[in-house]
Amino acid sequence: MKWIVLAILVLIVPYTFLTLQYRKAGPAFQPYEDMKNRANVARLLAAGYQRIPITAQRPADGGRVAGGAAVLPDVGGVPADLRSTLVETPLLATEILSVTAAAVMGPQQPYVIQLTCTLPTDQQQLGGAELYVRGDRLVLLPTFEHVADGLVARSRQAIVLLTIPAGALKPGRYDCVLVGERASRGWPLEVK
Repeated sequence: MKWIVLAILVLIVPYTFLTLQYRKAGPAFQPYEDMKNRANVARLLAAGYQRIPITAQRPADGGRVAGGAAVLPDVGGVPADLRSTLVETPLLATEILSVTAAAVMGPQQPYVIQLTCTLPTDQQQLGGAELYVRGDRLVLLPTFEHVADGLVARSRQAIVLLTIPAGALKPGRYDCVLVGERASRGWPLEVK
């Protein structure tokens, strides 16, 4: 029995040392997710799109964003050219109820958009957005996070602040659209 215990110790100690010393930092390789992300990036670049991740905050009060842009209702759903480019169509808000955003911004300042949307389910909350830039068109697709098991969102309507990072947009005029499943919102933006 002592030889078995000795053999186990002789094998486990070096194995543990080698594993801890040379293990890859970060998450493990997930073949499906990683390959899907690579294919998505390649297809977006081939179609001329640039993707920028956007952060989201859920404010306690509603009036923190300066408006000014003429926000108009738009057709719901992901635009056809972008939908055909994406590997997987993302989950969308049921509808975008309102948007408050500035009509003009400087290129070296962040651009803040306040939106009110209807969540697709009680098990989701808006966690951010993906900004797709192609020419003079900006398409914002909200991204959702799963609420922890056993919990639900307080309300199906959410007020969220999206912040486009400073320097992400080049000077020029853009047509912005914030996409919802049934109803979207669009507005013009000038970056000086």
